Parts: sequence; structure tokens; C-alpha cells
Amino acid sequence: MLELSSVMKYYEKGFFRRHRTTAIDNVSLSVRKGETLGLVGESGSGKTTLGRIALRLIEPSSGMVRFDGIKVTTLSRSALRQLRPRMQIVFQDPDTALNPRMTVHDCVAEPLTIWHLAGPREIEDRIPELLELVGLQPDLAARFPFEISGGQKQRVALARVLALNPEFIVADEPTAALDLSVQAQILGLLKDIQQKRNLTLLFISHDLQVIEKMSDTIAVMHAGKIVERGRTPEIFSNPQNPYTARLVAAARASEAWFGKNPR
Repeated sequence: MLELSSVMKYYEKGFFRRHRTTAIDNVSLSVRKGETLGLVGESGSGKTTLGRIALRLIEPSSGMVRFDGIKVTTLSRSALRQLRPRMQIVFQDPDTALNPRMTVHDCVAEPLTIWHLAGPREIEDRIPELLELVGLQPDLAARFPFEISGGQKQRVALARVLALNPEFIVADEPTAALDLSVQAQILGLLKDIQQKRNLTLLFISHDLQVIEKMSDTIAVMHAGKIVERGRTPEIFSNPQNPYTARLVAAARASEAWFGKNPR
């Protein structure tokens, strides 16, 4: 479904002396249709940059991105725009995806209107369906984003994405800003919707415990490079890279502590 080949991303600054900072260093990975690839690493490791390159929200310095056999990195603007509904992103902060001056109804209806996917009457029928799909009551449609909770905002943002019937979603730390109880609800919702719609996910997180629950395979990122990749049980039972081993040990220690000290 998605393939990244030898992707590089670097930034240059300076006028007389050019200084190059490498954000993504020769990364190659693939995501099979219907699976969830968990991309994990510390803050600043390049996870978000790589996720946005996969959607061509950021241009790579070199390398190739293919989606369903299509060379995304060489598409014209018009051709890329036609591909956009099939490739979507859920951001960490839902406030970045929701217009505070628009009601929940209008926020969810906006992509349907922009992409001419439904007429006015059909939109009115689809809004309650989309809200119910993400576990929200239809009467929430009349509220504004500031009148609902963080978890509800993230559900609305997800409903906006699902309105376009995407095949591939980059979930960029979608629960990092939420309370633990709400995190579990959103993660369960994502897995349920993925199964119902056969979605392909690139799930980005710094939390290895979350990655373990969500992912079929895991890619571990450190300093702009993929240092290890494998099936989720293999990564946790037998990590090969020292950095991965430290992440797994820290995740297990945290899990043990919370098990002995429940809130």
C-alpha cells in the first residue's frame, strides 16, 4: 500500500557557510494494505516528519514515496490533489483540524462540500452517521469545538477524516494530549474502525505501550534512521538494537510500576 525508498530530508541554513541538519536519513519502509505499522521513537527522532513526507505534506530532499503503486513524490499538484482523499492524517491536537468558529456539523460537512462528494440533502443524512461511527451523539452537531471535551474533539476530527473514505491514515500521536481513560477509548475506536473499513495505518507515537496495543509491525526510529523493524511480538520478546532494548525495558518497567501502584 505504502512504500518509502531511500528517503532523505535535510534542512540547510547559513549564507556564507551552509550548515546542513539531517532530519530523515536514508529511510526505507513499507506498510501493507490493512495493517498498522507503529512508528516509535523519542521526541525529535523524525517520526512526524516521516509521516508527513509519506503524505507529501513535506517534500523529501531525495528518495521516493509510492502509494498503491503511484509515485507520490513526482505527482503534479493537480494529480496530488486528486489523490488526497485516499490519504489522510489525524493530528495530535484536534484543535489544529477544527475551526473554532464552525459547529461540529459544519466541521464534519466541510470536506464533503470541498470535495463535492455529496449534495446538501445527502450531507444532512451523512453527518449523524459519521458522528455515530466515532461514538458521538448526533445532537452534538450543533455545538462548537470549545463546547466539547478534548476526547470529543478528536472524535470529530476523526469523523472529518472518515468522511472522505480514505484507504490510508497517518495517526500522528492522536492520543498524546488526552487523559489515559480517554486515550483507551480513542485507541479502541481506531482499531474498530480500521477493521470495519480495512484501513491501513501508520501509527506514530513515543509511547511503546500504545504502539504494542495498536500495531501489527513496529519500526523503531532514532536520530532520523530506522534502527529496527519487525513483528510486534518479536520486537518485545527479542529486540536486536540496543536503543530498542532500552525502550522495551522502560515500557515494561512503567507497566510493572503502574500494575503495583494503581491510581
